[in-house]
Amino acid sequence: MKPLYILGLAAVLPIIAFAQDAGAVDPSPQAETQAEAVITPYGPRDAADVVFADLLYMQRPVVIFADSPNDPNFLRQMELLARDLPALELRDVALITDTDPDARGEWRLKLRPRGFSLVLMDKDLKPVIRKPLPWEVREIVAAIDKFPLRRQEMLERSPAGR
Repeated sequence: MKPLYILGLAAVLPIIAFAQDAGAVDPSPQAETQAEAVITPYGPRDAADVVFADLLYMQRPVVIFADSPNDPNFLRQMELLARDLPALELRDVALITDTDPDARGEWRLKLRPRGFSLVLMDKDLKPVIRKPLPWEVREIVAAIDKFPLRRQEMLERSPAGR
């Protein structure tokens, strides 16, 4: 089990290092192009940068809480999510992360997590599923596809199952 954890951590550390380096200012146009190539519109966003009400009926929040960015469950969840972002993008998922319990942000006050928590919400911003452990993208996608609003979206896109 330990070698698998180390392998997973080795896969996530470059992502974390990039995120920390992204705060450094590099005025070269090449640096801007490289940064834009890595950031996707459906990639993880910090909860402090996302207004809860702005997502109403626009996107489906999947919120990942942890007490620290170094929480092994948080690192594992981020690794699992990075494997298949396009599947989440098809379902209008907004990935939101909050690893600072002391900040007492809007997302924490509304969802009240304890330790690591994965919260799946529908577009009406109501929590549907809460999980205390990381989930694979296929499990998240399967759960989202059962949400009432998602089922309605699928019917509207393909009314007769065509």
